[in-house]
Amino acid sequence: MPAVKAAKPNEIFARDEWAALTRVSRWHGLWLTAHGWLMVALVTGGTALLWQWHWLAGLIATPIALVLVGGRQLGLSILMHEAAHGLLHPKRKINNFAGQWLTGAATGSDLHSYRAYHLTHHRFTQQTEDPDLGLSAAFPTSKASMKRKVIRDLTGQTFLKQRGNQFAVAWKGLQAMLSGAQDSAPSAKRDHSAGTPLNRNGAAGVAAPVIDLEGAKRTTRTVGRFLLVQLIVLLVSLATLGIVPFLIWLAALATTFQLILRIRNIAEHACTTTGSEDPFSHARTTKADMLMRMTLAPYWVNYHSEHHLFMGVPCYNLPKAHELLIAKGYGPRMTIANSYADVLRTVTTPVAA
Repeated sequence: MPAVKAAKPNEIFARDEWAALTRVSRWHGLWLTAHGWLMVALVTGGTALLWQWHWLAGLIATPIALVLVGGRQLGLSILMHEAAHGLLHPKRKINNFAGQWLTGAATGSDLHSYRAYHLTHHRFTQQTEDPDLGLSAAFPTSKASMKRKVIRDLTGQTFLKQRGNQFAVAWKGLQAMLSGAQDSAPSAKRDHSAGTPLNRNGAAGVAAPVIDLEGAKRTTRTVGRFLLVQLIVLLVSLATLGIVPFLIWLAALATTFQLILRIRNIAEHACTTTGSEDPFSHARTTKADMLMRMTLAPYWVNYHSEHHLFMGVPCYNLPKAHELLIAKGYGPRMTIANSYADVLRTVTTPVAA
């Protein structure tokens, strides 16, 4: 199918407006990265102190901590996404280092593999070639089906399935590294799409066999970075407040992060009127209050329509892009939800026969 049509910024914004929107700060992206880790430290550390003070206080605080930490883990993933677009820092080496090691490694993603497939998502949004199509094609669905998904996420089943597949691929890659095995197929025919299964939640990304040894080796390196970050978090936890901060981090990664990631994916494209003709219909923007920004919508990820319209705009400038679009009368062409609760009601409402 043809690529979806793109918006033309010069027909929408004045030159100075566009220059301001697309300016990549030398400090803002790095500050957001530090902010994400600082919030994790404050929440996990504060909860550990409450456990030390009184077990009941710790017990009450832990579920809240799991939600907040899961939200920051999504935040780190969003900042890796920024780096995939070259928007975390104007210098490429710094941008890629922050996207690979300071953000992506925390949740087990590879920046370069993510970048390759994600740009395909932008080019063919909701078309057959879109690698993210599986995240939204199943909707609307029944409330019972949605409930089963929530249970799988919050009980760690989704996490175990994903990590099991990722580690199996990494083991295959490690064996190839140790034996010196190489792909026999010409490089042009190699399949790298399943080399990093956590880049997608769909069946193709999670369960597809990796037929490319180079993709498997990349997964091995991805898992190596992931495990190193977990080890660092563990050592810092043990050196300061004991095992509790690390356990909260790990438990959130296995439970709330999975559900928050799912809801974010659903909100972006499920049940939209996406098509190739109107670029303003390619994604959904969801209004978010402070609580949502702390959990489901960190770092302005809720402005997804604006991101698809202008993927060269850093996340911290998306609210201004939204404000300008509304002021210029483009709001009626956009898909805008009043809340994430509204989105969930939309995607669990049966289509009339």
